[in-house]
Amino acid sequence: MNVQTRPRFGRVAMLSIGSGVVINLLVGCQSYERAPLDLEAHRLDVAARLARPEPLEAFAARLAAQDGLVPDRFDQADGLSCAEAEVVALFFNPDLRLARLEAGVARATHEHAGRWEDPEFGFDGAEIMNPSAPFLYGLTLNLTMPVSGRLGIEMDRAGAAYEAQLRRIVDAEWSTRARVRRAWAAWSVAVERTALLRDVVAQVERISAITDQLERAGELSHPESRLFRIERASRAAALADAELAREQARLALLRLMGLVPDTSVTLHPSLTTVELVPPEEPMQRLIEANTQLAIQRAAYLVAEHTLRLEVRKQFPDITIGTGYGSEANDDRLLLGLSLPLPLINANRAGIAEARAHRELARAHAESAFERVSHEYASAIASHQAAQRQRAQYEGHIVPMLTEQSQEIEQIAQLGEVDALLLLETVTRQFEAKSQLLALKRAELDAAITIAELLGPAQRPLPAPVEPSTPDQAIETRIRPSVGDAS
Repeated sequence: MNVQTRPRFGRVAMLSIGSGVVINLLVGCQSYERAPLDLEAHRLDVAARLARPEPLEAFAARLAAQDGLVPDRFDQADGLSCAEAEVVALFFNPDLRLARLEAGVARATHEHAGRWEDPEFGFDGAEIMNPSAPFLYGLTLNLTMPVSGRLGIEMDRAGAAYEAQLRRIVDAEWSTRARVRRAWAAWSVAVERTALLRDVVAQVERISAITDQLERAGELSHPESRLFRIERASRAAALADAELAREQARLALLRLMGLVPDTSVTLHPSLTTVELVPPEEPMQRLIEANTQLAIQRAAYLVAEHTLRLEVRKQFPDITIGTGYGSEANDDRLLLGLSLPLPLINANRAGIAEARAHRELARAHAESAFERVSHEYASAIASHQAAQRQRAQYEGHIVPMLTEQSQEIEQIAQLGEVDALLLLETVTRQFEAKSQLLALKRAELDAAITIAELLGPAQRPLPAPVEPSTPDQAIETRIRPSVGDAS
């Protein structure tokens, strides 16, 4: 063959192969799509959440099929109960939305873990300045063969990390339910306390009117009468403060439910005490069902797989290569093989760090168990103390003050008015009823804490939320994971 034509053939062949590689790369690569942030559209969407009840009702039906802790019937038209508010919070709560999207990141990693590395294309060429000399070139293609088993462990680790994120979703949903119940109790107490103060203000105004008459009749001095007017003004100020607390408690509830502050929805207050039946083995129940400990177990499993991966990295993968080249008009088939030898480094730093992280994960899990066991004991003690105090107020103090008030009213009807005694009785009665409300809330808060710590009766799945738009939520499907992270 004429050597004058060899450079032309080499260039044409190289350009053809290079063009083919570039085309394949362009076809296989993903493209970027711009997605601007539109907070105004989000504001309008949040404001109209309850205006579209169908997605929420469908979610409630799916949740009822999965979880027995939701109401049998969900209808926001007649207002929301505490159980219905939990459903709304599970669907719209912004913190839960973030947790689900974070799980989506872990799921994406899990779905694409364990893939082979991309092959590496290489080209070497040389043009000798002699016009009659041929063009020298070499084309190579290298591929790493994962014979060490590292990719399988990477898949196991990604699956464990995804499972850990799902456990975080379950914990966030469980704690959100508890937060809604506490906020509902706080708002219900604020509603009842406001009603109590309105009644007290009305009674103090009636007593103040009587004292004004007694002052005009000369039966009561002006300083004594002023005390009643001061009491009336103080109670009016307390009523305004109670109304503010009630509104703030309502806003806190709406925020937990993911609703805007001016949402037009009726909330039905309820403050019902809960009869607890502690399990026979509470510590065992904590270990098996507490959602925070489930997170720690899942995190420990991730640390285990991380250590497995770092240990396996000691064993090398094989890189093989093949190619084609030409030198001095001689066509050549190129073959190559590379195998790292773990003689000096052997990934010692990575293994030591992973082993230390595993011990840290173990300590986190053990300290978390100690913490929740103490929190459980404290909640049990608080619940029992609140029960005993509530029984005293309901069985003795409040009935006696009610009887005292009735007797004073009967005496007043006979024309004998002791304004100071009447005011003292009204004040003591209000304080006793206020304390009774506080005890009911303390008892209910302790019961909610106990239920939260004990965890669900069965290992739950994340709530079956379906996205209304792709960028608003993510459907958290459980995928099989390696190991037991329950």
